[in-house]
Amino acid sequence: MSFKDKVAIVTGASSGIGAAVAIALSAEGASVAIVGRKQAKLAATKTRCANALVIRADVTNDDDARRIVDETIEAFGKIDILINNAGGSTFGNIFDDNIMTAYDMTMAVNLRAVFRVTSLAVPHLIKTKGNIVNVSSVAGQSTHFVSEALSYAVSKAGLIHFGACLAADLAEHGVRVNTISPGPVVTDLMENCGVSITWDSLKPLTALNKVSEAQEIADLILFVASDKAKSITGSNFTSDNGWMIKRN
Repeated sequence: MSFKDKVAIVTGASSGIGAAVAIALSAEGASVAIVGRKQAKLAATKTRCANALVIRADVTNDDDARRIVDETIEAFGKIDILINNAGGSTFGNIFDDNIMTAYDMTMAVNLRAVFRVTSLAVPHLIKTKGNIVNVSSVAGQSTHFVSEALSYAVSKAGLIHFGACLAADLAEHGVRVNTISPGPVVTDLMENCGVSITWDSLKPLTALNKVSEAQEIADLILFVASDKAKSITGSNFTSDNGWMIKRN
Protein backbone atom coordinates (compact mmCIF):
# COMPACT_ATOMS: atom_id res chain seq x y z
CA MET A 1 0.00 0.00 0.00
CA SER A 2 1.79 3.08 -1.22
CA PHE A 3 0.99 6.48 0.26
CA LYS A 4 3.61 8.29 -1.80
CA ASP A 5 2.81 12.00 -2.13
CA LYS A 6 -0.06 11.72 0.37
CA VAL A 7 -0.40 14.01 3.38
CA ALA A 8 -1.96 12.70 6.57
CA ILE A 9 -2.89 14.15 9.95
CA VAL A 10 -2.78 11.68 12.83
CA THR A 11 -4.09 12.87 16.19
CA GLY A 12 -3.01 11.13 19.36
CA ALA A 13 0.24 10.23 17.59
CA SER A 14 2.55 10.46 20.58
CA SER A 15 2.10 6.78 21.48
CA GLY A 16 0.00 3.66 21.00
CA ILE A 17 -2.16 3.27 17.91
CA GLY A 18 -1.56 6.83 16.72
CA ALA A 19 2.21 6.47 16.80
CA ALA A 20 2.01 3.11 15.02
CA VAL A 21 -0.19 4.62 12.30
CA ALA A 22 2.07 7.63 11.80
CA ILE A 23 5.18 5.46 11.53
CA ALA A 24 3.47 3.06 9.13
CA LEU A 25 2.16 5.86 6.90
CA SER A 26 5.60 7.43 6.77
CA ALA A 27 7.16 4.10 5.85
CA GLU A 28 4.75 3.93 2.92
CA GLY A 29 5.79 7.36 1.65
CA ALA A 30 3.32 9.75 3.29
CA SER A 31 4.11 13.10 4.84
CA VAL A 32 2.57 13.02 8.30
CA ALA A 33 1.49 15.69 10.77
CA ILE A 34 1.81 13.98 14.14
CA VAL A 35 -0.39 15.58 16.77
CA GLY A 36 -0.32 15.12 20.54
CA ARG A 37 0.17 16.81 23.88
CA LYS A 38 3.40 15.21 25.08
CA GLN A 39 6.43 16.73 23.41
CA ALA A 40 8.91 14.01 24.39
CA LYS A 41 6.70 11.21 23.07
CA LEU A 42 5.98 13.13 19.87
CA ALA A 43 9.71 13.56 19.37
CA ALA A 44 10.18 9.82 19.78
CA THR A 45 7.56 9.15 17.12
CA LYS A 46 9.16 11.68 14.79
CA THR A 47 12.53 9.92 14.93
CA ARG A 48 10.86 6.89 13.31
CA CYS A 49 9.21 8.90 10.52
CA ALA A 50 10.88 10.00 7.31
CA ASN A 51 8.86 13.17 6.78
CA ALA A 52 6.91 14.25 9.83
CA LEU A 53 5.70 17.56 11.22
CA VAL A 54 5.32 17.67 14.99
CA ILE A 55 2.31 19.64 16.18
CA ARG A 56 2.01 19.83 19.94
CA ALA A 57 -1.65 20.54 20.53
CA ASP A 58 -4.69 19.78 22.66
CA VAL A 59 -7.46 18.68 20.31
CA THR A 60 -10.10 19.84 22.81
CA ASN A 61 -8.90 23.44 22.36
CA ASP A 62 -10.60 25.07 19.37
CA ASP A 63 -7.63 27.32 18.63
CA ASP A 64 -5.30 24.34 18.69
CA ALA A 65 -7.66 22.42 16.40
CA ARG A 66 -7.47 25.21 13.83
CA ARG A 67 -3.69 25.38 14.22
CA ILE A 68 -3.39 21.65 13.49
CA VAL A 69 -5.02 22.11 10.10
CA ASP A 70 -3.34 25.44 9.31
CA GLU A 71 0.17 24.20 10.12
CA THR A 72 -0.35 21.05 8.07
CA ILE A 73 -1.41 23.09 5.05
CA GLU A 74 1.46 25.51 5.55
CA ALA A 75 4.00 22.69 5.72
CA PHE A 76 2.63 20.27 3.11
CA GLY A 77 0.11 22.21 1.03
CA LYS A 78 -2.80 19.78 1.28
CA ILE A 79 -4.53 17.09 3.36
CA ASP A 80 -5.36 13.67 1.92
CA ILE A 81 -6.04 11.65 5.06
CA LEU A 82 -7.33 12.51 8.54
CA ILE A 83 -6.91 9.90 11.26
CA ASN A 84 -8.96 10.93 14.31
CA ASN A 85 -7.27 8.77 16.92
CA ALA A 86 -6.88 10.99 19.99
CA GLY A 87 -9.02 9.78 22.85
CA GLY A 88 -9.23 9.07 26.53
CA SER A 89 -11.53 8.41 29.43
CA THR A 90 -12.38 9.71 32.86
CA PHE A 91 -13.82 6.79 34.77
CA GLY A 92 -17.04 6.82 36.75
CA ASN A 93 -20.48 5.17 36.80
CA ILE A 94 -23.95 6.66 36.97
CA PHE A 95 -23.96 6.51 40.78
CA ASP A 96 -20.82 8.62 41.19
CA ASP A 97 -21.09 12.24 42.25
CA ASN A 98 -18.55 13.19 39.60
CA ILE A 99 -20.34 11.49 36.69
CA MET A 100 -20.99 14.75 34.85
CA THR A 101 -17.36 15.77 35.18
CA ALA A 102 -16.37 12.41 33.73
CA TYR A 103 -18.93 12.84 30.96
CA ASP A 104 -17.86 16.36 30.00
CA MET A 105 -14.15 15.55 29.95
CA THR A 106 -14.58 12.32 28.00
CA MET A 107 -16.98 13.71 25.43
CA ALA A 108 -14.73 16.73 24.92
CA VAL A 109 -11.82 14.66 23.67
CA ASN A 110 -13.56 11.61 22.19
CA LEU A 111 -16.36 13.30 20.27
CA ARG A 112 -16.42 17.10 20.31
CA ALA A 113 -12.76 17.37 19.33
CA VAL A 114 -13.33 14.97 16.43
CA PHE A 115 -16.23 17.14 15.22
CA ARG A 116 -14.07 20.26 15.42
CA VAL A 117 -10.90 18.96 13.76
CA THR A 118 -12.93 17.22 11.07
CA SER A 119 -15.00 20.31 10.29
CA LEU A 120 -11.80 22.28 9.72
CA ALA A 121 -10.17 19.57 7.61
CA VAL A 122 -13.16 18.75 5.40
CA PRO A 123 -12.73 21.62 2.89
CA HIS A 124 -9.16 20.45 2.24
CA LEU A 125 -10.19 16.79 2.02
CA ILE A 126 -12.83 17.67 -0.56
CA LYS A 127 -10.13 19.26 -2.72
CA THR A 128 -8.05 16.06 -2.66
CA LYS A 129 -10.99 13.63 -2.56
CA GLY A 130 -9.33 12.24 0.54
CA ASN A 131 -10.65 10.15 3.38
CA ILE A 132 -11.20 10.08 7.13
CA VAL A 133 -10.66 7.22 9.56
CA ASN A 134 -12.07 7.56 13.07
CA VAL A 135 -10.79 5.31 15.84
CA SER A 136 -13.66 4.21 18.09
CA SER A 137 -13.90 1.11 20.29
CA VAL A 138 -15.92 -2.06 20.81
CA ALA A 139 -17.10 -0.29 23.97
CA GLY A 140 -19.31 1.74 21.64
CA GLN A 141 -21.15 -1.40 20.55
CA SER A 142 -21.34 -3.44 23.74
CA THR A 143 -22.40 -3.16 27.37
CA HIS A 144 -19.76 -5.66 28.50
CA PHE A 145 -17.54 -4.38 31.30
CA VAL A 146 -18.22 -0.68 30.68
CA SER A 147 -20.04 0.28 33.89
CA GLU A 148 -17.07 2.28 35.18
CA ALA A 149 -16.43 3.69 31.70
CA LEU A 150 -19.99 4.68 30.87
CA SER A 151 -19.05 8.04 29.39
CA TYR A 152 -16.31 6.42 27.32
CA ALA A 153 -18.73 3.85 25.88
CA VAL A 154 -21.31 6.49 25.02
CA SER A 155 -18.71 8.72 23.37
CA LYS A 156 -17.42 5.85 21.24
CA ALA A 157 -20.95 4.90 20.20
CA GLY A 158 -21.47 8.48 19.13
CA LEU A 159 -18.23 8.40 17.16
CA ILE A 160 -19.37 5.33 15.21
CA HIS A 161 -22.63 7.02 14.23
CA PHE A 162 -20.83 10.27 13.44
CA GLY A 163 -18.68 8.36 10.95
CA ALA A 164 -21.69 6.84 9.22
CA CYS A 165 -23.58 10.14 9.03
CA LEU A 166 -20.52 12.03 7.82
CA ALA A 167 -19.85 9.38 5.17
CA ALA A 168 -23.34 10.00 3.77
CA ASP A 169 -22.77 13.76 3.77
CA LEU A 170 -19.38 13.62 2.06
CA ALA A 171 -19.98 10.84 -0.46
CA GLU A 172 -21.11 13.28 -3.15
CA HIS A 173 -17.78 15.08 -2.73
CA GLY A 174 -15.77 11.90 -3.21
CA VAL A 175 -14.59 11.80 0.42
CA ARG A 176 -14.73 8.46 2.22
CA VAL A 177 -15.30 8.13 5.99
CA ASN A 178 -14.82 4.92 7.97
CA THR A 179 -14.46 3.82 11.57
CA ILE A 180 -12.17 1.33 13.27
CA SER A 181 -13.38 -0.23 16.54
CA PRO A 182 -10.57 -2.04 18.36
CA GLY A 183 -10.96 -4.26 21.36
CA PRO A 184 -8.22 -4.24 24.02
CA VAL A 185 -4.94 -2.95 22.56
CA VAL A 186 -1.68 -2.61 24.46
CA THR A 187 -1.19 1.16 24.78
CA ASP A 188 -0.60 3.61 27.62
CA LEU A 189 -4.36 4.20 28.03
CA MET A 190 -4.54 2.49 31.41
CA GLU A 191 -1.56 4.45 32.69
CA ASN A 192 -2.99 7.72 31.42
CA CYS A 193 -6.37 7.02 33.03
CA GLY A 194 -4.79 6.03 36.34
CA VAL A 195 -6.33 2.57 36.60
CA SER A 196 -4.66 -0.62 37.80
CA ILE A 197 -6.14 -3.04 35.24
CA THR A 198 -3.48 -4.98 33.36
CA TRP A 199 -3.70 -5.89 29.70
CA ASP A 200 -3.03 -9.54 30.51
CA SER A 201 -6.13 -9.61 32.72
CA LEU A 202 -8.24 -8.78 29.66
CA LYS A 203 -7.03 -11.71 27.55
CA PRO A 204 -9.56 -14.22 28.99
CA LEU A 205 -12.35 -11.83 28.06
CA THR A 206 -11.64 -12.37 24.36
CA ALA A 207 -12.45 -15.46 22.30
CA LEU A 208 -8.86 -15.68 21.05
CA ASN A 209 -7.44 -15.17 24.54
CA LYS A 210 -5.20 -12.31 23.43
CA VAL A 211 -5.04 -8.55 23.23
CA SER A 212 -3.83 -6.69 20.18
CA GLU A 213 -0.63 -4.79 19.59
CA ALA A 214 -0.93 -1.26 18.20
CA GLN A 215 0.64 -2.32 14.91
CA GLU A 216 -2.25 -4.72 14.23
CA ILE A 217 -4.72 -1.85 14.37
CA ALA A 218 -2.40 0.35 12.33
CA ASP A 219 -2.36 -2.29 9.58
CA LEU A 220 -6.15 -2.18 9.39
CA ILE A 221 -6.26 1.61 9.41
CA LEU A 222 -3.77 1.81 6.56
CA PHE A 223 -5.83 -0.60 4.47
CA VAL A 224 -9.01 1.41 5.05
CA ALA A 225 -7.22 4.68 4.24
CA SER A 226 -5.62 3.28 1.09
CA ASP A 227 -6.86 3.04 -2.48
CA LYS A 228 -7.37 -0.69 -1.89
CA ALA A 229 -10.49 0.35 0.04
CA LYS A 230 -11.65 2.96 -2.46
CA SER A 231 -15.18 1.51 -2.58
CA ILE A 232 -15.61 1.39 1.20
CA THR A 233 -17.30 4.21 3.07
CA GLY A 234 -19.62 4.47 6.06
CA SER A 235 -18.30 1.21 7.48
CA ASN A 236 -17.23 0.25 10.98
CA PHE A 237 -14.48 -2.36 11.21
CA THR A 238 -14.14 -4.35 14.43
CA SER A 239 -10.75 -5.81 15.39
CA ASP A 240 -11.23 -7.21 18.88
CA ASN A 241 -9.85 -10.76 19.10
CA GLY A 242 -13.43 -11.94 19.55
CA TRP A 243 -14.33 -9.63 22.46
CA MET A 244 -17.82 -9.15 21.05
CA ILE A 245 -18.52 -12.87 20.58
CA LYS A 246 -16.93 -14.17 23.77
CA ARG A 247 -19.24 -16.55 25.62
CA ASN A 248 -19.36 -16.45 29.40
